[in-house]
Amino acid sequence: MGTETIAARGYDQPEMLVSTDWVAEHKDDPNVVLLESNEDILLYDLGHIPGALKIDWHDDLNDALRRDYINTADFEALASRLGITPESTVVFYGDKNNWWATYALWVFRLFGHEDLRVMDGGRQKWIDEGRELTREVPTVEATDYRANGRNDEPIRAFRQDVLDHIGQQGQLVDVRSPQEYSGEKLHMPDYPQEGAMRGGHIPGARNVPWSRAVNEDGTFKDAPALREIYETEQSLDPTAPTIAYCRIGERSSHTWFVLTYLLGYPEVRNYDGSWTEWGNLVGVPIERP
Repeated sequence: MGTETIAARGYDQPEMLVSTDWVAEHKDDPNVVLLESNEDILLYDLGHIPGALKIDWHDDLNDALRRDYINTADFEALASRLGITPESTVVFYGDKNNWWATYALWVFRLFGHEDLRVMDGGRQKWIDEGRELTREVPTVEATDYRANGRNDEPIRAFRQDVLDHIGQQGQLVDVRSPQEYSGEKLHMPDYPQEGAMRGGHIPGARNVPWSRAVNEDGTFKDAPALREIYETEQSLDPTAPTIAYCRIGERSSHTWFVLTYLLGYPEVRNYDGSWTEWGNLVGVPIERP
């Protein structure tokens, strides 16, 4: 698919997506930094797009001691090591139809980097098209990146924000599997059932599994199809403040990306504490069908 196809899908901000063709044409552009972020952190070493650098979602983006993201100094060190400048076009891609690519993009947005994009279809689409992979890790010249500081408020929700939101009967999207939403499981099917003391969902949340937003080849569905799911079927108000959550915030970052950039919802926050926090809290309300 070319950029013309992406532009024709009716997205609010189609420039947030680039095609595999675009990446193939720009992978040697010094102004473009290509970052691979996977659930399986070993995939990069088995083969990656030439010129791509690795983002380890756990070690690179998360604080080593407390459950939080890295601070401004650590983000500046990371961006500098990756050869990023404030003017760089940073393109993310990865496995699982770009779960962790959108997660990494969301973290970069916390620090205010402007030019961020996702390769539509992710790692698997690149492979399915028979494109080149390499095990060679590129050498980049370090920069001296400076950020304005981390600003969580516009796009991140904390537990008190969620409690306030449900008290106001605010709009919530639970992007987990139906089995997690119902409380039958604490994690996705075929994963270890751990991480929370209780199952169920936050009261009032509508269950729209993240994967419904993508086609079989991993590319995002067009805007009319997305609106059919979120607005016609689930009756979401595109103008209302919205909070998305999953289990640890990675699947919900994917839905945050869809609602924010592809559909243009003006106020979407990702509750990254998600079910591993909510399902372990004392005294918070939980619903089950």
